[in-house]
Amino acid sequence: MTETTTRTTPVPRTTTGTPSVAAPVAGRRRLIRPVLEMLAAMVAGMLLLDRFWAVAADRLGRAGLLDRPDVGVAVMAVDMAIGMTVWMRYRRHPWSGVGEMVAAMLLPVALLAVPWWVGLVGADVLTLGAHLLMVPATVAVVWRRRDDHLHPGGPTPATGPLGGLLRRRWPTLLALLMTVDMWFAPTVPDPWFLLALPTGYLVIGAYRRRLGDRRMLAVQVAGALGMVGLVVVAATAAEPLATWLVAAGWLGHAAWDVVYHRLDRVVPRGYAEWCAVFDVAVGVAVLLTL
Repeated sequence: MTETTTRTTPVPRTTTGTPSVAAPVAGRRRLIRPVLEMLAAMVAGMLLLDRFWAVAADRLGRAGLLDRPDVGVAVMAVDMAIGMTVWMRYRRHPWSGVGEMVAAMLLPVALLAVPWWVGLVGADVLTLGAHLLMVPATVAVVWRRRDDHLHPGGPTPATGPLGGLLRRRWPTLLALLMTVDMWFAPTVPDPWFLLALPTGYLVIGAYRRRLGDRRMLAVQVAGALGMVGLVVVAATAAEPLATWLVAAGWLGHAAWDVVYHRLDRVVPRGYAEWCAVFDVAVGVAVLLTL
């Protein structure tokens, strides 16, 4: 006669032997990260793909098509769905889960587009309502398939060249994603935006307690004061000198980022990498306006 034993996952219990209420609370907290990842993927899809839709419509002679509220919100939903699909497959989610998430993006648009077509609701209800409904729809799908996110054997980052690239160079990819619009429409940012660059180093360095060395603090303050002087001159100079100074500010700070990326001081290396690529992209876009 043999005895069969079954292995089960232990459930946290209190001293009285009842399941701990902390277990479901901890599970809900662990769901915050996948929800934020989904929302980030949605935003990334919009930022990256929106310009391509505009270029395609312009090439087809239908530039005004995207101005229609129903077309605009549908394109937005498709961009979000594509971004989430890429991220979920990177996380090795099954296609069934991907399909449910895509449906969560597209169904709110379909539900509101029909009453807009027949004149029951206005364009503001269509666009704002679609945005608002997508968030709880995303959360509902994540909650419905929470085992995919909470189970120890759940989806993990994909391996291979793509997975390695995303893990190692995500700051660079994020910076390129955030500046993709400038590739198609170069602009000159207000010179005062440059002050955010040294301020970021001072705030992050203080938070990380990396400015205790007086020499390092003096270097950061001197860099900030130098940027203030450049901004004041750029804001009052005539063109094209003003544009040249703005470009110099962005590209000069990119060099600053490279130095601190190599030193691994003051700010995290990931931040320095992201800032360097972002600064170069903006600086080059400013030069292109000349």
